[in-house]
Amino acid sequence: MSTPRLDINLDKISHNARMLVEDLGDRGIAVTGVTKAALGSLDIAKAMLRAGMSGLGDSRIENIEAMRQQRISAPIMLIRSPMLSQVDRVVRNADISFNTELSVVRRLSAAAEEAERSHGIVLMVELGDLREGILPEDLISAAREVVRLPNLELTGIGTNLACHSGMAPDADNMGALSTLAEEIETALGIQLRLVSGGNSANLDWALGNSATGRINHLRLGEAILLGCEPLHRQPVDGLHTDAITLVAEVIESKTKPSLPWGTLAETAFGGDVVSTDSGDMARAILAVGEQDLDPDGLLPPEGLTILGASGDHLLLDCGKLRLRVGDEVRFGVNYSALVRAMTSPFVEKKMIRGKPVTQHRK
Repeated sequence: MSTPRLDINLDKISHNARMLVEDLGDRGIAVTGVTKAALGSLDIAKAMLRAGMSGLGDSRIENIEAMRQQRISAPIMLIRSPMLSQVDRVVRNADISFNTELSVVRRLSAAAEEAERSHGIVLMVELGDLREGILPEDLISAAREVVRLPNLELTGIGTNLACHSGMAPDADNMGALSTLAEEIETALGIQLRLVSGGNSANLDWALGNSATGRINHLRLGEAILLGCEPLHRQPVDGLHTDAITLVAEVIESKTKPSLPWGTLAETAFGGDVVSTDSGDMARAILAVGEQDLDPDGLLPPEGLTILGASGDHLLLDCGKLRLRVGDEVRFGVNYSALVRAMTSPFVEKKMIRGKPVTQHRK
């Protein structure tokens, strides 16, 4: 079987998605399954939808177009602010887009009018993470302009936390978002359909609180695919953390010194060698590297230690294990490793289906 590859267990992904839909649904929160880390995979999109997702979300219009071409008819959100150069494609393929710039919203309106379509707008609010968002004091005026523009619907408001500055969702910022939703509704005499609280980083807050205010929507990717929350990378109770694993093949296995020799300079990717002298060691090289994924995002099996990586090679300290040329080694992946591996044309993606998989809660 070809390597390197991602083994993707669709049953475990469906299980994770279903558990989250049920648990959050008990709190009045709908879930959009985010496919950006899956590169718009049809199989993964269908696995999410089978689990009861209210729709799909992606940050790349190219992924959304690919899913539409494969006859995904479910509602799809573009969860990154649209580029001006892509507004026509956004209107044709996405039902809703997340926006922060009125210049873009006006162009979406014109494109929707020309296409004789209606397009939903979610206005994103800046609540402290300092990535995207309209400042709270400017939100009502922005909302007022959206409702005046033809062929647009102000579907709701949302925010994004924990991605740039690591700002955690909590009662204060989620309460602020709820208050802003009510202020818009009062000022404009409308009802917002979505108040989107954020991403997988919101799970600690959402699952740990019975009172979630006006928040009725989350966009989840990492928790579904990897079974963990992004704030502390801890497993979510009842979810599978091994739905996606990376398999790489050994191309060299030798005993070598633990320290390099000769004049040292920077490594291929600009770092410095950090080594300690522990004598000769059993070392293996696997045929995968920085060009394929983020080596720092790999979790090796017990007994193996990652020494480093170059563009095409992953180096392991095998400890007491003895790997042979041709052996396959399976790694857990974090979100960074997953995103880059899914994007790499050199990493095969193997979809695994089987009997329904259950994971018991603690």
